Amino acid sequence: MESYDVVVVGVGSMGGATCRTLAGRGMRVLGLETFTPGHDQGSAHGGTRIIRQSYFEDPAYVPLLRRAYAGFRELEEESGRSLVRTCGGIYIGDPSSPTFAGSRAAAVEHGLAHEVLTAVEVRERFPTMDPADDAMAVYEAEAGYVRPEETVVAQAEVAARSGADLRFGERVRSWSVTPGGGVEVVTDQGRYGADRLVVTPGAWAPQLLGSLRLPLRVERMVFHWFTPDTGAVPLVAWDQDRHPVYVEQTHGNEQIYGFPMTDGPSGGFKLGFFRVGTPTDPDAVDRVVREEENDAVLARARQLSPHLGRPVVQAKTCLYTITPDEHFVVGRHPEHEQVSIGCGFSGHGFKFVPVMGEILADLAQHGTTPHPIGLFDPTRAALRPAPG
Repeated sequence: MESYDVVVVGVGSMGGATCRTLAGRGMRVLGLETFTPGHDQGSAHGGTRIIRQSYFEDPAYVPLLRRAYAGFRELEEESGRSLVRTCGGIYIGDPSSPTFAGSRAAAVEHGLAHEVLTAVEVRERFPTMDPADDAMAVYEAEAGYVRPEETVVAQAEVAARSGADLRFGERVRSWSVTPGGGVEVVTDQGRYGADRLVVTPGAWAPQLLGSLRLPLRVERMVFHWFTPDTGAVPLVAWDQDRHPVYVEQTHGNEQIYGFPMTDGPSGGFKLGFFRVGTPTDPDAVDRVVREEENDAVLARARQLSPHLGRPVVQAKTCLYTITPDEHFVVGRHPEHEQVSIGCGFSGHGFKFVPVMGEILADLAQHGTTPHPIGLFDPTRAALRPAPG
């Protein structure tokens, strides 16, 4: 049986970052992944993911975001790939909405450069948008997007170049701790031993971490690319040189997010619901996007951007693995100190990829990390099974 310092189960976004960090530190690393690098079967695909620091989810994320931003730039240098574009970001809502108020609170608490705009100012600066008259917005110039598939591939390339043994197309069936204090991992092709294990299984967390009884909900999500109507607004207004990424929720409507045109007019204008999904099995996802799903998101998106039109350029599904409080699950396994876990990223984890790789590598190598991860404790009250 082959043996390593660390086995990483799942070489997608978080697992790939962990392999890259551990290999860069000189550890003997094995990464095991069911699919190919940069695949579209999980969560890390779709061409773009928003990066932002004025974080309405909780100001406690901001220090991690600062480190993640630096980590993406370092990965660009190491891989020679272009991954990040800062086109600005705007977070719009009525004054009491979490999208606006939470973003502003995070920006103020951490001294982030930002502007507060009225609805009139939003319309003047971004003519594709027509928010409600009483809406307010936080504009953050340092926000933008990252390329998820390119990031995952870049991490794998750098990790392999640093000596990591990455095996794609090899599905993990089980893992166990050994009497000597190590671990054994069983795949559909073999068995492997290691001193430490990192489990970053994405939507397959309920299967591979079932003993923890984590209350994870795997959901099928859809994102869509629509055609801008250029009759009222010039096409250039939708371009990434002039249009920001955005998140909007006003007076309790469904929260939406979107991007500028990142790949020219033929690529369309990507957007989607932020938290509207349907429960699914990751091995039996319905990948067909129906016309009524396109209709629903377009009707909602037009509340902010009335000049969005058809045809639908494309639509794709992805997977969210959601915790009850929508915070991540990152830490040492509560029953096995030689095992670390990273899962439940709840649809907003990709912007943290580089720093999560550092955190999980720290936990595997040292059992602790200097990064603040108390919010993600696997034993926190929100994750405890209900009595009975």
